[in-house]
Amino acid sequence: MPGIAQFLLVMAVVIGAAIPLSRYLQLVLDREPTLLDPVLGPVERLTYRVVGVDPAGEMTWLGYAISLLAFSAVSVVTVFILLLAQGALPLNPNGAASMSPILAFNVAVAFATNTNWQVYAGETGVSHLIQMIGLTWQNFMSAAVGVAVAAALVRGLTRTGTRTIGNFWVDLTRTCLFVLLPLCLVLAIMFVGQGVAQNLSAPIRATGPDGAAQTIPQGPVASQEAIKQLGTNGGGFFNANSAHPYENPTPLTNALQVIAILLLPAALALMVGRFAGDMRQGWVLLGAMVLLFVIGLGAIWGLERGGNPLLMGAGAAQTTSEGVPSGNMEGKEVRFGVAGSALFVNATTAASCGAVNTSHDSLMPLSGGVAMLNIALGEVIFGGVGSGLYGMLIFAMIAVFIAGLMVGRTPEYLGKKLGPKDMKLAMFALLALEAGILITAGAAVVTPAAAAATLNAGPHALSEILYGVTSAVGNNGSAMGGLAAAEPFYAVALSIAMLIGRYLFIVPVLGIAGSMATKKVSPASTGTFPTNGLLFVGLLVGVIIIVGALTFFPAYALGPVLEQLLVGTGRTF
Repeated sequence: MPGIAQFLLVMAVVIGAAIPLSRYLQLVLDREPTLLDPVLGPVERLTYRVVGVDPAGEMTWLGYAISLLAFSAVSVVTVFILLLAQGALPLNPNGAASMSPILAFNVAVAFATNTNWQVYAGETGVSHLIQMIGLTWQNFMSAAVGVAVAAALVRGLTRTGTRTIGNFWVDLTRTCLFVLLPLCLVLAIMFVGQGVAQNLSAPIRATGPDGAAQTIPQGPVASQEAIKQLGTNGGGFFNANSAHPYENPTPLTNALQVIAILLLPAALALMVGRFAGDMRQGWVLLGAMVLLFVIGLGAIWGLERGGNPLLMGAGAAQTTSEGVPSGNMEGKEVRFGVAGSALFVNATTAASCGAVNTSHDSLMPLSGGVAMLNIALGEVIFGGVGSGLYGMLIFAMIAVFIAGLMVGRTPEYLGKKLGPKDMKLAMFALLALEAGILITAGAAVVTPAAAAATLNAGPHALSEILYGVTSAVGNNGSAMGGLAAAEPFYAVALSIAMLIGRYLFIVPVLGIAGSMATKKVSPASTGTFPTNGLLFVGLLVGVIIIVGALTFFPAYALGPVLEQLLVGTGRTF
């Protein structure tokens, strides 16, 4: 089937490219020479001199965390000020006005946390200048912060007898210069070749064939599109995001965008094996990601191929080139079809990207539920750049802890014993996400103004709220649609949710990195539970699913599950 062929090709490219890229990432984060050193080395050294950083210096986990939090705070304040001053700044051909303080803060937090939640229409709400120096810049920085934290945790797991886990400023700089910039340059050129816009022009006024006046937005789209996907940011230059033909014009760009979303998270998983000196450790992490991804993709694709019988109508007798009823195309772009849409939906929610090429509000109820669950599981199914890896490693530690309880041994991961402190920090990180989602959603449901800010009623209204809150806490940024996110309750509550989802997870992760770095590797014995085989893949996937199901199923039962059952009776909302 064409859909299956497309899925297999995309995954083959992702995994095939991730293997050499994982080696390159190890070189960059281990400060070893690379082929780009002659060109980028002088720029790197100049950067350190300008900002006053000693690249040879190392940090404890606390110093690393303080530097990261300080940098993120400055990032939020900088973008906040730029958005407040936007109306008075140059390069504003679309006449975007300055944002209100509450919305400017929401946007600034969204882009600093790699969430890219958008309460504005990009083509009219933000100027070309702010798109470039504010939002695109933050796309690079927030992605690099995620990689830096992942690198710190991997060092903590693989180093022995030390209190240091690297240098935040060096990790940030090298990730941007040696990884993100080169990849984005190549991808942006490929996008331009396929017709993605890249200019600084004002909107074009045109008259259509029917005589109606049209305004065709312009701007530096390809450059933002590249880092939007490679950095798993997701914030679109246009309000329609990757459904807009200037962002995603062809089936080829659609496939390239999915590949870009998954590439770095896959490579970072394999990088763990290189740091550990055992590539099987990396393949286990990637295997768990791929297995969970395939489960989600199969569910969404199957549900969307079946479609909503209430929307078939006269189109029920007609089929698309994919052999599915044409009524299934409601909310989807014809140029991508059901398969291309389902692949993108699963990738953008599994990888915590947030870009969309389909109206998620038009998905079958359970498809939307699967997309929500992808995010709610802790953004570990590939996950965000860096954040997916450290989230998966937290689950790996919990899995070996459970295995240790079953066999009556102290749990070990990568040869290091996990103590009570490590497990408390791991559970705190997970509970921060889960509590953030459920408490914020609960507050929204019982707040009249927030509950009234949904477009639909009944279980679909609950799904809209759950999806929006889950997207914010999970630092995803996609939306089901229909939720008035600019309403004051959501503008404030989701800003707090984004900060919780990002930093109440990162700080415990860095604490674990610092704790593990001080430990020595214990020799393997017959009682050691192996973490480099298929058995551990199964255990890891089972733990992730069970934790997600136990935590969120009661809420989903009242939202997407109930709505799916009611669709079969002819009810709609």
